[in-house]
Amino acid sequence: MITPDYDTGRILCGDPASVAEARARMRDQPVDHMLLYEGDYPYSLKRTTIRGTESVSGPGTFLGSANRTLSFSGSGEAGWWINRTDLPEQFPIKVSVKNVWTTARNIVLRSGSPHNYLRMVEHIIAMRVGMGVDDMMISTDSGDPPLFDRGNLDILEAINRAGIVETGEDAKFITVREPVTFGGVRGDFLTFIPAKPGERGLRVDCAVNFNSAIGAQRIIFDVCPESFRIGAEARTNAPYSMYLYTKTLGRLFADTRNLGYTTKNILIHGKRSYFNEPKLFFEGKSLEAVWHRATLDLLAAVALLDTGRFCGTIVSYRAGHTQDVRMAALMYLGNYIVPC
Repeated sequence: MITPDYDTGRILCGDPASVAEARARMRDQPVDHMLLYEGDYPYSLKRTTIRGTESVSGPGTFLGSANRTLSFSGSGEAGWWINRTDLPEQFPIKVSVKNVWTTARNIVLRSGSPHNYLRMVEHIIAMRVGMGVDDMMISTDSGDPPLFDRGNLDILEAINRAGIVETGEDAKFITVREPVTFGGVRGDFLTFIPAKPGERGLRVDCAVNFNSAIGAQRIIFDVCPESFRIGAEARTNAPYSMYLYTKTLGRLFADTRNLGYTTKNILIHGKRSYFNEPKLFFEGKSLEAVWHRATLDLLAAVALLDTGRFCGTIVSYRAGHTQDVRMAALMYLGNYIVPC
């Protein structure tokens, strides 16, 4: 398969020589799976919300001994919001890059009080992009979301049960005014390419390259209900050394002693093999790690671009949460986001 090349455009951060080297490595990395959408724009051109209220529950991500619940309902305000029902004197947190607290291990959103936060929001808010839902209220009685055995299919199915409905307004679309690239510090980069006139879709070319059993994986896909459902099943991954640490020495430390990791709800990889059974095989190769990165991580950062639905092309090579969120902030601060 001939791999595409892309215009680097304006480099907003990072060393140009390092970006060039990373681009060359990605260009040489074969595409393992391509899933392109044929037809018109796959989502409603009207602004959308959900009709009913649905809830999902599971063991806590950061306190696995506790059961955690998320409830999804329509919102009277534009955008996605997170309401901590256990903090009645705090306002809901708007899902926006302006409310990112930290990206050290996962994306944490916070507004107002330091206690008014939700951790590991990426796997939840990615639904905004992957399901084409513009307005949503997420209610939770904890800052610790549940962790599921089926990736985030539980959330996707709950939103579908609630029923996605149109409002009377037209959906708003955004893109970048020119190609822009964000170089990282470990041979990674992100490139955002504008949509062509009249186009509304979003294409993703995403590659990872782990020094473990995961190895090099690359997919190209158009964001649509079919492709997003595939990615929604992909679990977060952790090296076996980290998993072992959480079950042994890590029990001595507050940030790891209560992690709800099991052999079912995360993909555990060692140097040469997986510790548990991977999912999402294509032509005999598991692409679970890259599908997770491309949908439940990268599209979460796109969801933080809260002024409309992003359209165009995104190229991601070995990037992670910190680079994703920095990208979102720099594009707004530099006025690179424009109506589409």
